[in-house]
Amino acid sequence: MTAQNELRLLPWAGPEGKPCYLDTDDREGYMSRLADHIESVQLEMAAELLGQTAQVLDDETEDLEKLRLVAAQLAGALRDALRVATSRGSRLPTPE
Repeated sequence: MTAQNELRLLPWAGPEGKPCYLDTDDREGYMSRLADHIESVQLEMAAELLGQTAQVLDDETEDLEKLRLVAAQLAGALRDALRVATSRGSRLPTPE
């Protein structure tokens, strides 16, 4: 069995919001490539959301409901970005 620190944290959650892990040495396998693609999409969406958020915050006429929606979307994007960072960080080579 592979140790927990050797598993790849995937960019999606499983049932009940629990983390999903991939146990493989094949970085070019289907699941690894799928995870890479989803991470890329999540980070692109977060960047776009950040730009939209700036516009909402700059508009003093925006209502509270719109601000709550943006805050919820930002929280989701931050959660995804942190999961990507954790996954990628755990796969960095450790210094000797």
